[in-house]
Amino acid sequence: MGKTKVGLVYSKDFEKYNFSPRHPLQPLRVLLTYSLMEKMNLLNNENLDLIEPRSCTEEEINRVHTTSYMKTVNNLSKDPKAKNINPLSCGLGPGDNPIFKGMYEASSLVCGGTTKAAETIWKNDEYKAVFNPSGGLHHALKDRAAGFCIFNDIAVAIQYLKHLKNDIKITYLDIDCHHGDGVQWLFYDDPNVLTISFHESGRYLFPGTGNVDELGEKNGIGFSLNFPLLPGTNNKFYEKIFTSCVPEILKVYNPDILITQLGVDTYYRDPLTHLGVSIELYKSLAKYIDNYAQKYCNDRWLAVGGGGYLMTVVPRAWTIFLAQMLGVELPKMLPESWIKEVEQKVPDEMTPYEMWDNDDSMKVQLLKQPEMANKLKQHIDSLIELCETKYIPYMKENMGKVRIND
Repeated sequence: MGKTKVGLVYSKDFEKYNFSPRHPLQPLRVLLTYSLMEKMNLLNNENLDLIEPRSCTEEEINRVHTTSYMKTVNNLSKDPKAKNINPLSCGLGPGDNPIFKGMYEASSLVCGGTTKAAETIWKNDEYKAVFNPSGGLHHALKDRAAGFCIFNDIAVAIQYLKHLKNDIKITYLDIDCHHGDGVQWLFYDDPNVLTISFHESGRYLFPGTGNVDELGEKNGIGFSLNFPLLPGTNNKFYEKIFTSCVPEILKVYNPDILITQLGVDTYYRDPLTHLGVSIELYKSLAKYIDNYAQKYCNDRWLAVGGGGYLMTVVPRAWTIFLAQMLGVELPKMLPESWIKEVEQKVPDEMTPYEMWDNDDSMKVQLLKQPEMANKLKQHIDSLIELCETKYIPYMKENMGKVRIND
């Protein structure tokens, strides 16, 4: 019998990671997520443990971010109007990453939540999965903020695991609509961290990276794999490339743990992106990832949240992922109490009544536009061929660089 224990990282203090009331990344996403999980009785599941996060230490954050950047964040956190500091030089200020009081502590807690998740699943063999919905800040670089991310909690957690076991093999799988650039670049020369990113092509979306020729450098060559998708990619095409490539990659790499960033801004109505998938896809991806983690990743799945800018979509998608971890079949209809909560707190979004929607709008659109459908099919087929003829052979060729039993 496989493992059954699942952890969920939760703290009300996560809502302190809050740029402004008008910023796309709203704490309400996560609060409504926990609320839906609770109303679906998942938080009372006998196999679920609620895990209290801790704040990361300076040393843990410093394994990823430079001392000077940390000092800048800390000084601005204490005084957002501090003089003699140029915040724009490190990506902070008007725009994506506004300065807010307490941002150092808030960012440290998010990092600590993901690090605590990593510690829990690595040191306690009974856990099959641990989920920190507040994590997933994958754009932050070593010396600058980017894309709503101040500190890179994923990279901090990876370095924490590497500190525990130097030769650990980690696969990082990112399904956010935006390329997982920060994690990729931070481990670009490391063969013991395999990064895989499915995202909207950088030709159309921030951060403009994630091309098929970004394969790693030095010893890390062959361990950075990117699948840039065209706008309009729907459930059918996404599922085809995911199931064709991910299990084959994992079979070759055979990691000690799978870390996934579960951004759901790939949703067809997301205000910041241009893909065409519905919540039905997340239901399928949850099953696939759960299965792949068990078969190819030593039954260790560490999950974090990520993008998604519709308050009515993110909670449903992430609740589906937690339910899959727990082996719970969810009813299709949403709880009446949660529907009322959404009506009150998210009046500007269409209120959903079902857990997952079957409205794959792109399917209808593609039937009307066969040229577009053919273009998407050709692109997906070319990426699958690239994976089979270049990515996997190249990875096999370089597996000797992966550290084992250091």
